[in-house]
Amino acid sequence: MGFLPCPLPCQSKKKSSDIDHDQTQCRHLSSDSSSSLSLSLSSSSRSFSSLYSQPSLPSIPSLSISSSQFDQHLSNTFHHCLSTLTSHSSYVFFLSLAGKHLYSGSSNGEIVVLDNYSKEKIVCQSGSAVKSIVIMGDKIFSAHQDHRIRVWKIDNEMTNRNYKCIATLPTLNDRCMKLFWTRNYVQVRRHKKYTWIHHIDTVSALALSKDGSLLYSASWDRTFKVWRTSDFKCLESVWNAHDDAINSIVISNNGHVYTGSADKKIKIWNKQQVSNNKHTLVSTLEKHKSAVNALALSEDGSVLYSGACDRSIIVWEKDSNSGSNSMVVSGALRGHKKSILCLAVVSDLVCSGSADKTVRIWKKGFGKSYSCLAVFEGHKGPVKCLTAGLDSKKDDNSCSGNSYLVYSGSLDCDVKVWKLWVPNYL
Repeated sequence: MGFLPCPLPCQSKKKSSDIDHDQTQCRHLSSDSSSSLSLSLSSSSRSFSSLYSQPSLPSIPSLSISSSQFDQHLSNTFHHCLSTLTSHSSYVFFLSLAGKHLYSGSSNGEIVVLDNYSKEKIVCQSGSAVKSIVIMGDKIFSAHQDHRIRVWKIDNEMTNRNYKCIATLPTLNDRCMKLFWTRNYVQVRRHKKYTWIHHIDTVSALALSKDGSLLYSASWDRTFKVWRTSDFKCLESVWNAHDDAINSIVISNNGHVYTGSADKKIKIWNKQQVSNNKHTLVSTLEKHKSAVNALALSEDGSVLYSGACDRSIIVWEKDSNSGSNSMVVSGALRGHKKSILCLAVVSDLVCSGSADKTVRIWKKGFGKSYSCLAVFEGHKGPVKCLTAGLDSKKDDNSCSGNSYLVYSGSLDCDVKVWKLWVPNYL
């Protein structure tokens, strides 16, 4: 793995002109009403459909502060690029942080782990693009473009951490149990049926319940499924949850499930404890005018952030007058020049990555206003994934502010590590 100091140009494995050419070839993902489940676009073209920017949302008030205040806040924060990690030879699609280990998944199916950002190791090779990664204890769950979810076991030895694929979902046992019952099959095309436990298109996102007992998977096949993490059994499939591909899924601490889709909608689901213990739709949020690419929840679950191809981050807050299941628009965060591709929340900060090749850091101020504390520039391709955490290394400024580490992955094939210091008075 190579490390590049930030002032040097990013040594991408793919020319910037090539990446721009890929963007011009992509199309907005849309449904085909003539089929119950249209899969007319190939998985490769869908991977870039979110890069296509749409007009912004003039009807939603902006929560961003004025340009003069913006310049003042930028001068009060300190940020710089610690290093550029050149581990991957293909697009970086996902990042996940677990303690001191950073996991990155790429379009060629590799999962790379970085220990203390100095030792790199290719731990998993699947041959299919990695779309999402979640870590639970000694297990890694990865979602892939080949419609599968893979489970990797982490074996901690004295000097090394070894990784082994122990299951592919749905498991062989689960498939066999459903194979001979006609009621377990669903019609996906005119002459094609699959058992309901199978995803039939790219698995685009994963999320874990608060206690880690359930794994949720969302797919471009318009479904989301629920898996038991103890034995990897598929417990439920919510069929036709959306009218188009599902791009993101997040779970609140109280068990509410939020799904964002290319159909421009965000849906809120809740498990019915009394009846059949299945998820039912409780609310639909419709303000975006283009595909919803990313969702993130505040740490207390009271605020939902959604990013889309309309270049806006919509801020949703719980409606105290209509019950805990309802959310209303508080406003929008604007500043990116192209599609919002990824979101991450750490403490009281919101991080956004965009097809405009930048990362922006937002912080809520007084009332409902938000400040853009920093703009990270340096990637030569769209920023596809983000993760962030508090910096465990104390410095001289730790008493007067907080230090964060932000990790960004891009279609330029690189991962950048950024350090951000925010004073307490902001």
